[in-house]
Amino acid sequence: MSRNPHLNELGEFLKARRAELSPSEVGLRGGQRRRVRGLRREEVALLAAISTEYYARIEQGRLQASTPLLNEIAQVLRLNEDQRTYLFDLAAKESVRTPISGDRQQADTQLQRILDNLTGTPAFVIGRRTDILAWNELAAALWTDFGRFPEQERVFLRLLFTEPWMRELYADWEEVTRLAIVQLRMESARYPGDRLLAALVEELSARDAQFRQWWAEHDVAARGKGTKKLRHPAVGELTLDWDTLTCATDPEQHIIVWTAAPGSPSHDGLRLLASWATDQKRTASDTVS
Repeated sequence: MSRNPHLNELGEFLKARRAELSPSEVGLRGGQRRRVRGLRREEVALLAAISTEYYARIEQGRLQASTPLLNEIAQVLRLNEDQRTYLFDLAAKESVRTPISGDRQQADTQLQRILDNLTGTPAFVIGRRTDILAWNELAAALWTDFGRFPEQERVFLRLLFTEPWMRELYADWEEVTRLAIVQLRMESARYPGDRLLAALVEELSARDAQFRQWWAEHDVAARGKGTKKLRHPAVGELTLDWDTLTCATDPEQHIIVWTAAPGSPSHDGLRLLASWATDQKRTASDTVS
């Protein structure tokens, strides 16, 4: 009998989390020298008050654990809020809606209108596979005109690995990329049969060893907010705060808005970027004429 892919992923996730903990962190003595890092299965089972065999079946994807037991395991492994959410998404008894192959999200018309009205703020709409679904002029000036890419390649995580200018743009490229990966894995728990997502992971795994390594860590995080440093070729260094706004009609579409503190050099930099974008647009229009 084939195993539930969600339960298989749940097992890999648990392995990755126990590998991050030492016996001393959970109140156990280290004992003899270890060949592998982290907690052993029997140690997790001991702390969760279940048999090693029972816990092993959970990690092997052969057993669906009860909610109380999952709560106990989450506590033992010291999972954070996002990790707990992911754990319970994977363990859900009833599978969530799975999009059909080719089911690419489309940005709501009103979302595009909102973006267009944000004339001084770079913003774009990102979907569940990190698809770039919509963007405004200032986002095109800060990153690129995403419209020059075919839809199937208009994927933020893919661009991070395939486009050299993305590596140049982000001063903290590795941090940005790892965050995009853990956010994608968080989304993947709700769509175990998403063929486009699986194809994206397969493509990037074959293309890049760093992606394979980071994806194999099985870490997760929900989209939230933060600060990133960018190096724009036209306006120089920018330190921008980003925040996530969720679409009410489709919670899997998020508007990512980038701002800078008023009066800061980066705030001035955004104004300069807007002026530069206008000049570029005018020059292009004159060339066509």
